[in-house]
Amino acid sequence: MSFFPKISFQYEVEEYLTEVFRNKELVTALGTQEAENKYQSLLSHLSHPPGFTTVRVNTHLASVKHVKKLLFEEIQKQFKGLCVPVLEHPKLQDILLIPVIGPRRDLKKHASEVIVGAQCGYAVLRGAHVYVPGIVSTSRFVKAGDLVSVYSDIEGKCKRGAKEFDGVKVFLGNGISELSRSEIFSSTGPQKGLGIRMIEPVYLSPSFDNVLPSHLFLQNLPSVVVSHILNPQPGEKVLDMCAAPGGKTTHLAALMHDQVREVIWHFLSKKV
Repeated sequence: MSFFPKISFQYEVEEYLTEVFRNKELVTALGTQEAENKYQSLLSHLSHPPGFTTVRVNTHLASVKHVKKLLFEEIQKQFKGLCVPVLEHPKLQDILLIPVIGPRRDLKKHASEVIVGAQCGYAVLRGAHVYVPGIVSTSRFVKAGDLVSVYSDIEGKCKRGAKEFDGVKVFLGNGISELSRSEIFSSTGPQKGLGIRMIEPVYLSPSFDNVLPSHLFLQNLPSVVVSHILNPQPGEKVLDMCAAPGGKTTHLAALMHDQVREVIWHFLSKKV
């Protein structure tokens, strides 16, 4: 049985994936059962964090091997001596891989609960702490310093400020509350900053908050592959059609040794 419930999609996404994985051509080629198995495998993978955290090294400032050593030392500190390797990608020379450990099924759940939104929950599964804007609900008497169990409201049905929630929720791990309930839901204005410091996440993945910021860029592997496949050459003009927040753009510039003639940024989500 999967640790997490099967992921659910909006109708438009479900319809698109059905066309891809359950179309007549694929069913004819593989058979109904095999095509369905591939679709269910996709849902299972999307319900869990990836097996590796990928970071791109700024090779203009330091070598991959040097940054690998620094990152290994940082992870040792975060994981309190637990030896987690830092691996070099076999084909992409500027990528380091950190295995994600989990799910850890032996964590004790605490009586005090914190409910976060689904988007915040995804970030926690990838190694992030919980910041105040992501908190939807807490138990009635939560105060700063309390041990709390953190859950994700995957269906978005928890009301902000609720004192309890009995809907569908996924356990993300345990942490220490940095603020009281009244501070989290203060009426004086939107709160910012760290809300819950995760100490026992279900998936053990390093936090990259202020970790070697000049040397590393946290970036998903497909985004890195795009730049390598494009293989831009110094002096060329590049049109980046999806440039926010700029990970691929800066990667392209690095691959071109900062000798790009012109980079045109096009933010699809904003009017420019």
